[in-house]
Amino acid sequence: MSLLHTAPAAGFDEPFALMAACHERMARTLTLLERIGAHVATHGCDEQARDAAKDVLRYFTIAAPLHHEDEELHVLPRLRELGNDELADRLLADHREMEARWAEIVPDLEAIRDGSMPTETLDAARERWQTFATLYRRHIDAEDHDAYPSASAATPGTVLRVMGEEMAGRRRA
Repeated sequence: MSLLHTAPAAGFDEPFALMAACHERMARTLTLLERIGAHVATHGCDEQARDAAKDVLRYFTIAAPLHHEDEELHVLPRLRELGNDELADRLLADHREMEARWAEIVPDLEAIRDGSMPTETLDAARERWQTFATLYRRHIDAEDHDAYPSASAATPGTVLRVMGEEMAGRRRA
């Protein structure tokens, strides 16, 4: 297993490109989550599994909520202004469902991080992880192909600058 520590290719001066780069990181972290299950099934909660669990916990506890907040503050309102309430509502509902499913996964990953995942609970945990990953991937696809292109095209440069500054400011806080 490898840890995922690559930085996004875009900066806060390009907020939509930055959010798309975050999607790439999310996808890699979801793949890591799935790989943890296979690894633990074969090797138990060894150092690699513990480190990978820490990485997934860190990403979806810190970065993903900030990303969702970016979208809820900047993308969803723009979609609503464009008359695409249905897409905005679906993406917001996805965020709430992903948050709920994440809460179910945290104890699994904490157990692996702590080296105490009982073998008999691994299959059920892996099913939870797969459901989470499938939901997230569908959500990312909708944002990348539907939400971001239309919201980005309708966002003036001055608003993009303010958006990027606000996103950066929340991360510094």
